[in-house]
Amino acid sequence: MKYRSVTAIKRGGPEVLKVVENDLRAPNSHEVRIQVLSAPVSLPDVEARYGTSPFKVKVPFVPGYAVIGEVDAIGEAVEKTRVGDRVAALTVSGGYSEYCYLTEKQLIPVPADVDPVAAAPLILNYIVAYQVMHRSARIKRHDRVLIIGASGGIGTAFLQLGVLAQLKMYGLASKTKHQVLVDYGATPIDYHTQDFVQVIQDAEPQGIEAVFDGIGGDYIQRSFPLLKRGGTYVGYANPLNFPRMIRFLSRVALYHLLPNGRSAKYYGTGSSRLNRQPFLEDWAILFGLLTEGKINPIIAGTYPLTEAAQANQLLESGKVIGNIVLVGDR
Repeated sequence: MKYRSVTAIKRGGPEVLKVVENDLRAPNSHEVRIQVLSAPVSLPDVEARYGTSPFKVKVPFVPGYAVIGEVDAIGEAVEKTRVGDRVAALTVSGGYSEYCYLTEKQLIPVPADVDPVAAAPLILNYIVAYQVMHRSARIKRHDRVLIIGASGGIGTAFLQLGVLAQLKMYGLASKTKHQVLVDYGATPIDYHTQDFVQVIQDAEPQGIEAVFDGIGGDYIQRSFPLLKRGGTYVGYANPLNFPRMIRFLSRVALYHLLPNGRSAKYYGTGSSRLNRQPFLEDWAILFGLLTEGKINPIIAGTYPLTEAAQANQLLESGKVIGNIVLVGDR
């Protein structure tokens, strides 16, 4: 029996993504075989394909940072997972596939009744937003925050979670995407035509409590002074290469140590490999919020797995508000 996956055969644009067939094998003793129901198309997928990351994935490779699926088969040494279980995983790569093979330790429990398309953004985009807000910045009700990159998958997660946390939000986005910010009660700032520093200084002369930076570059230098005493800057953007990562982390460390009562932090999901418990706790909270209808991820488009190239092209167009999800066959 065969199954299909989408492989980046070399570095480059969406055109390097090709559908390939693989032999469907039985899982090894410690493996769980997952039939993929959905896989979000995320910026890290694009960056991995171009090789713009401090830690490059070797080509050829199957992109796909996260999946939601159903357990199809288990190895003889698997203890807790059963065939038919609904699960998710932060795969980093390998998600653009009809089936994937994971260890039991990689699995995230998923409520059986959630829509796998609606739930797909929770595995990466929403966990980033939730943990940046509640674990890194430790926001409080009525805090004033700036979201740098407020219209994409993580940005719209911040907007929805920010409403629940009763934050006063300012967000950077292009003019054509301002309506979604307004819909969630945020004040939109057009980074093409407005000086966001001046806008925030005029609106909040006493300073703001937090900055969430998904763009990187010089935004840390420009936004850090906007914080009031006790405020926190959290960057979570990919530095794109190793030298830029070193420079950025050095800048974060410097700002964090300055004796001005403000702090600077960098957030990355890589810590989930060291300590999964906070992630499992927060994913459970997010699934609960989804089930209760308190969050509803914006889905800009769904594509069959075999149309991953078209989905990636749309993401790279810069026109997407929210999330794009690949859907597997049932």
